[in-house]
Amino acid sequence: MSRRGLMNFIKFPDKLYKDCPQYVPALHSDQVKSLTKVSTLSYCKRKMWMVMDGKTVVGRICGMINPRYNALYDKKRARFGWFDTIDDFEVAKLLLCTAEAWAKENGMNEIHGPLYYNTLGKQGMLVEGFENIPPFNCLYNYPYYNDFVTALGYVKECDWLQYKVAADQPLQDKITRIAGLLKQRYNLHEGSLDKLKKDKKMVRYFFDVYNESFAKSVYNFIPFTKEEIEEEAREVLTYVSDKTSSIIFDDNEELVGFGITFPSISKALQKAKGHLFPFGWFHLLMAMFRYDTVDLMINGAVPKWQNTGVSSIYHCTMSEKYRKTGTKWAITNPQIESNGAVNVWGKYEHELFMRRRCYLKSI
Repeated sequence: MSRRGLMNFIKFPDKLYKDCPQYVPALHSDQVKSLTKVSTLSYCKRKMWMVMDGKTVVGRICGMINPRYNALYDKKRARFGWFDTIDDFEVAKLLLCTAEAWAKENGMNEIHGPLYYNTLGKQGMLVEGFENIPPFNCLYNYPYYNDFVTALGYVKECDWLQYKVAADQPLQDKITRIAGLLKQRYNLHEGSLDKLKKDKKMVRYFFDVYNESFAKSVYNFIPFTKEEIEEEAREVLTYVSDKTSSIIFDDNEELVGFGITFPSISKALQKAKGHLFPFGWFHLLMAMFRYDTVDLMINGAVPKWQNTGVSSIYHCTMSEKYRKTGTKWAITNPQIESNGAVNVWGKYEHELFMRRRCYLKSI
């Protein structure tokens, strides 16, 4: 695809959703990087298509094959992403059927999506919560997308749930008590993320633990390669600070658990309209200091500390930080509905914010 074609591919959603107040544009520079420069492309196959009406783009899709995923889960699956279409079933049909044919040509017998190359990117078609503005790392789509994919034979593979939680509400006494006992018994303490992200060895250690923590607990998880870790560190750690996040260490300075949250930058990205310059950077910078909502990005514990209650420690530390910064709301990261961890929000003031779905089809 030519440079001009690539930019038309990237900018199409901005035109499709120009009158949609919930849509959050991705930075065009980030999209160029994702589609042409990320290290994942060294082992993933991907192909992009657009449907044109004359010289006007009316739909787009990207087909992907991740051989590491297929080897890990013993599948022959392709995935689709970057799927956007006008409200026209024939356009959606042409896009998806083209991706399916490409997948079959490459020896696949199933296709699922919307997904990214791996676990790092945006995934899941919105099926509930269309009235809400999504976190910056989540997809938004019109309701008719779901009608189109189901009409084409796609079925639910899984749903991810997101909740809106009152961030300034007091924690339960049980949680603060468990946190205190664990800290005292095992000499657990909070470390500094601001210090960690300046140390390359510690950054690598953090993401190695991240790989280990989620290998068996996150649906369809694909462990990061060394190159992906370096890329993700550059992207994610830019927004991470001790002000909104927490990492817990034991007395040997080994990582125990972590809770990573970002100030919400969704409205700043809406103002940026896909561009860092001339003023997009300013809106993003201001969002890091002026916010009342945070996005809960990742939280977890190393395997030997899982199911011990260690999450109570970073819940306590982050709750205190939210109160200090005047944070009112937290939007949870998408969690698969079958994960018992989602039930923790039932103990607090919360509401279902969004439901996302991964669709699957045999081809």
